[in-house]
Amino acid sequence: MKKIILTGGGTAGHVTPNIALIPDLKDAGFEIKYIGSVNGMEKQLVEAAGLNYYGISSGKLRRYFSWKNFSDPFRVLKGYFQAKKILKKYRPDIVFSKGGFVTVPVVFAANKYKIPVIIHESDMTPGLANKLAMKKATKVCHNFPETASFLGEKAVHTGSPIRRELFTGNKLTALDMCGFTANKPVIMVTGGSLGAENVNRLVREALPSLLLKFQVAHLCGKGKIDTSLNHLEGYAQFEYISDEMKDFFAMADLIISRAGANSICEICALKKPNILIPLSAKASRGDQILNAQSYHKQGFSEVLEEDNATPADLAALVETVYSNRHQYIHAMEKSTAGNGVDKIMKLIQELVK
Repeated sequence: MKKIILTGGGTAGHVTPNIALIPDLKDAGFEIKYIGSVNGMEKQLVEAAGLNYYGISSGKLRRYFSWKNFSDPFRVLKGYFQAKKILKKYRPDIVFSKGGFVTVPVVFAANKYKIPVIIHESDMTPGLANKLAMKKATKVCHNFPETASFLGEKAVHTGSPIRRELFTGNKLTALDMCGFTANKPVIMVTGGSLGAENVNRLVREALPSLLLKFQVAHLCGKGKIDTSLNHLEGYAQFEYISDEMKDFFAMADLIISRAGANSICEICALKKPNILIPLSAKASRGDQILNAQSYHKQGFSEVLEEDNATPADLAALVETVYSNRHQYIHAMEKSTAGNGVDKIMKLIQELVK
């Protein structure tokens, strides 16, 4: 039997694309094991997917001063030797790495044993962990056409792996959950698993305008429900949606979202007209801004900057995107990226042979 190690951790974005590959890997006859950090949030997600999980020591590699910079290199070194031990025992045919600092010792250990490594970079520009790891990689998959310039000859434009179940949603199930009618278009708002304060505020202030023509399903994040708005007809709030996310995607006529790479790749694969409100450069390394700009350039999305946007700006842009929705759908249908599962599986099979 062919064997593969999946690795990635630190955020859900470094785990869900790995999980999206599992059904196809099993169909292709692979035995799958997962390496993450000892106490990482990825452990729960991976074990829920039914995989054997190995936890190793990991440390964050920082560009800024922190006292942990003196101890974390030893944690990374410890993780390297732990990863070597796992790889030597399991002897995988290939390693697929989604990113996050836990993957660096795994990739270096795989290289030591001459095991092929595929890395997937979600964002426009590689993060520090992938920058280090890609030196030891065989191939580097990426989502955005522009990313190829950072990756050299190892680059393969695949798009992101998308979970199969997202394509099986039932619109009526979501309408029933929200108490919505089928006769009025629906906007789905999502700020990620933790929600987004600025997006929540902007949407709620725009509700008087939005609810005239639309219904709004708002995934606002844990602890961020505003009970004073529960009486509004056509507005439904949820802290977080998991299994029903496929149904909410099926229901949505337009999506307002942050611009995390995995989220927007799902939106593109499902061909949903959208408005992206990227996390500002003040609160991040600016990767969401670059992601959003690329999607706008490709004709998939419109973009609002959260620092300057007003509720009136949002309401006006919603009108524009919905009126021209077929234009955005057509652009996404022409995209060569789409769901990356097939391209990545082909690459895995080629390297294993």
